[in-house]
Amino acid sequence: MQKLSEISWLFFDMGSTLVDESIVYEARMKKVAQLAGVSYEYVYETAVKFYKENKQGVLETVKLLNVEKPKWRFEDEILYSDTEECLKELSRKYKIGVIANQLTGTKGRLEKFGILKYMDLVISSADEGVSKPDKRIFEIALERSGCKPENAVMVGDRIDNDIVPAKQIGMKTIWVKQGFGKFWTIAGESEMPDYEANRLSELLAYL
Repeated sequence: MQKLSEISWLFFDMGSTLVDESIVYEARMKKVAQLAGVSYEYVYETAVKFYKENKQGVLETVKLLNVEKPKWRFEDEILYSDTEECLKELSRKYKIGVIANQLTGTKGRLEKFGILKYMDLVISSADEGVSKPDKRIFEIALERSGCKPENAVMVGDRIDNDIVPAKQIGMKTIWVKQGFGKFWTIAGESEMPDYEANRLSELLAYL
């Protein structure tokens, strides 16, 4: 397996990449089911159907059932079991950054998870006033890191938010098929990542 070469920076998404959101999504879908008077299985299967159509499944299901979108429970987020060990290993060889669509306080949450110490740069949409998939948030990260696109890798779970815009500006890309992002159907070359991984620890084979 060929490793990526001439790379100096690795940029990670947060949700469903470093952070496991499955408990949050399960609680949210159970609440949607309760509000709509349908089964959790129906909500889940409907959401997955939408995700396979490259749509935001839970949000589309909320609209379909005409219920209020339940609040996101940040307190139910946890790290994937291999997140910290993977970042610890990679931070010995590369500079590590985060490019994420997150509310204010992202650094504090990373600190709470115990992984901020591995980060050299944190770029969040709330702090920058621009969100993925807008290429500007990636350009901000590259400018602040002093890194050329060809020497950077974007690691994320979403083809639309992470892979496509990073490719457009010349970054290498790794699609981590975790969370609902794994159901995305790749439609063409513009959506094709350089590498795919089923979990973070698999990155160590590429980097």
